[in-house]
Amino acid sequence: MRTLVIGDIHSGLEGLKQVLERGQVTTEDQLIFLGDYVDGWSQAVETIDFLIALKSRHNCRFIRGNHDELCLEWLRDGKDNPLWLQHGGGATLASYENADKKTKENHIHFYESLENYYLDTEKRLFLHAGFTNLKGVEHEYFKQTFYWDRTLWELARSLNPDLETNDAHYPKRLTHYKEVFIGHTPISKTGIAVPKLAANVWNVDTGAAFKGPLSMLDVDTKKVWQSDPVNTLYPNEPGRN
Repeated sequence: MRTLVIGDIHSGLEGLKQVLERGQVTTEDQLIFLGDYVDGWSQAVETIDFLIALKSRHNCRFIRGNHDELCLEWLRDGKDNPLWLQHGGGATLASYENADKKTKENHIHFYESLENYYLDTEKRLFLHAGFTNLKGVEHEYFKQTFYWDRTLWELARSLNPDLETNDAHYPKRLTHYKEVFIGHTPISKTGIAVPKLAANVWNVDTGAAFKGPLSMLDVDTKKVWQSDPVNTLYPNEPGRN
């Protein structure tokens, strides 16, 4: 069984179909999705329908992204958020215009069931954005941090590579887990990028909401599969560009 982690989809269902096909994914594989399933391209409803169906056939874990929470607040609570609409939410709102009541109810249940993080038996942590508590995710005070934080990736990228993990100045946040897998902060918005390692943090968001591909990473071998740049799969749409 492979453990495969998938970056931010942002309603780019055609890109998701490509990486699953190119990675020759089977029901023996575990799929861990890092969140941000919607907001960007036009297929928000179709993407969530696809993921719900995928879960019935595959071993899937779905992490909560900030865009998923924003969509839930609109879909369930009617919360009006102009910033959400400006950052991909407008395409999602348009996608839901023709969705029936049952579909919306099913999607609300999907969004509500998302996990803030997943920690496997090998001390590998999967979450959308990051965390700030020095003792680790189990001690985080503000749950929104799991899907909004950008300081974890900033910290990992700025860390002196010569600093030993047992050094007193080594960041405590990075000592609790063998590896951390995140999305949320695109490695590139303007071109093709691959998942990137900084310290023990892997960023798998390769800008599928913009002009990059969607990426899937084998957490053991670090082999990567990518879609075409997702903007080329939706040539008449702006996405989040």
